[in-house]
Amino acid sequence: MKDSLFKRLVVTGVLGWLVLFGAVPTLMLLAVSFLKRDPDSLIEPVLSLSSYHELFQPALGSMLAESMVMAATATLLCLLIGYPFAYIVARADKRHTPTLLLLVMIPFWTNTLIRTYALVAVLKADGVVNTFLRFLGVIDAPLKLMYTPTAVFIGLVYTLLPFMILPLYAAIEKLDLKLLEASRDLGASRFSTFRKITIPLTMPGIVSGCMLVFLPALGMFYIPDILGGARTMLLGNYIRDQFLAARNIPLGAAASIAMTLIMGLMLALYYKSVRRAGRKVRI
Repeated sequence: MKDSLFKRLVVTGVLGWLVLFGAVPTLMLLAVSFLKRDPDSLIEPVLSLSSYHELFQPALGSMLAESMVMAATATLLCLLIGYPFAYIVARADKRHTPTLLLLVMIPFWTNTLIRTYALVAVLKADGVVNTFLRFLGVIDAPLKLMYTPTAVFIGLVYTLLPFMILPLYAAIEKLDLKLLEASRDLGASRFSTFRKITIPLTMPGIVSGCMLVFLPALGMFYIPDILGGARTMLLGNYIRDQFLAARNIPLGAAASIAMTLIMGLMLALYYKSVRRAGRKVRI
């Protein structure tokens, strides 16, 4: 009886938290996105689609497309780096697994903003990278790394890579090795086994990791600000500017809803990949 009551209290508390701090703010943003901007009171209680119409203007469309491309590229880089590392961790000697996972978790011990500023010391003209390359004689003049898209990609990958590795590790660690052995016994090459068995069975982890990287990459406005300067504008920077600088609350809300819809699409892809793999979705 006590256990049942405790479970109900926990579930009620979690649901209440999600509704109060998740559903309610999202519904408020949705409502505000259909209102008009007022220069004096910020919001005019008049229904309008002007904010969504402005989102589809060519200038904003190109910015949104650039944001999607940069976020997708950062996600792909995290996947290409994270999958081999997660596979090595999952197949390593169990005595070494905790140490390898600790290396993945160590970045979480430091605030993300502090780690981003630390990258400035690495990428600036007299930073670690340029100093090392000049010491080796590879370059004569320092490379311009700061305030470039390259610096933004480095910052996004450095920050979000653990979010790719952990779900991949969970998916690969559960992989049945007997299926791989059966494939090899039937004459399949290593590449064919990897492409036709390993990849499909770990697809839930791949999609989950991509979702955990892609969505934050769209909204991390401080990384483009610090490492990319004014040259790089992502969706997160645009939303922040609408709320804080331009004071266009309805347009900022509409852009936030657009990001939420992207999140919903990614979740739908995740559930579809899980069903294809024949696994039960657990939340």
